[in-house]
Amino acid sequence: MAIKGCCSVVKYLVVLVNLLFWVVGFLIVSLAIWMLSDPTFLISMTQNETHYTIGLYIFLAVGGLMLVVAFLGCCGAFKESQWMLTSFFCCLLMVLVAELAAGAWAYQNAGKLDNVVRSAVKEAVQTQYGVIPTRTATLDAIQKHYKCCGAEGPNDWQSSAFNNVERPTPSIEISNQPTSYKVPETCCVSNIPPEECKKATHMEFLASFKKSSHLFVDGCMEKLVKAVQDNIKLICYVGAAIVGIELLTLILSLLLCCAIRRNDNYKH
Repeated sequence: MAIKGCCSVVKYLVVLVNLLFWVVGFLIVSLAIWMLSDPTFLISMTQNETHYTIGLYIFLAVGGLMLVVAFLGCCGAFKESQWMLTSFFCCLLMVLVAELAAGAWAYQNAGKLDNVVRSAVKEAVQTQYGVIPTRTATLDAIQKHYKCCGAEGPNDWQSSAFNNVERPTPSIEISNQPTSYKVPETCCVSNIPPEECKKATHMEFLASFKKSSHLFVDGCMEKLVKAVQDNIKLICYVGAAIVGIELLTLILSLLLCCAIRRNDNYKH
């Protein structure tokens, strides 16, 4: 005999919440696949290649686990199966504990994130742009999106590997020293002719940067730090809401499991 009354309301609440979990799990899996396939995803700038990829695979595994948890919850509630609801409770509890542990770690290391972002952008400009294709694509995307140039400004490109790659072998003779340097074309403002952009990106070496109407003058470092901070606030709010919903779901599933047990005992 199916459960009735208030317990049936709990049953359909569990189903509804698990449908929401399924959607969230599907979005997490889709986002992880997108980030793995798109080297220009901006958060990759704050990580080295290996750690970034490992983190995305963990992110993908969490999404897959949420899909499994949602399936167990929905089926367990519909079929009024105690073992499926118990499995759902245990899996969701593990997910919740892992989320709380990750949140605690992130809170303890939040103060380090700004410095990590700054050093990562500086290193990308100085040593990686024009050398590592994925870093080049990422920095180009950042400069276009945030309308910035270099880490702190266009002058950063004077001593970068992007220019060293094309310079002649260093010599102690002053006459052989380079007299100009280039900045990437993604430093150009939008809607200017290509020939004007190409001309603007060739600058006098060791000269103070003069404001140009053709180039972005702001550095990317502070803009990216601000963007990361804003996104972290949003992630914290969303994470707190998800944890609250998971706690409520744990309570509802426990109540539903007890109701099913009482109903089975009544039948016997």
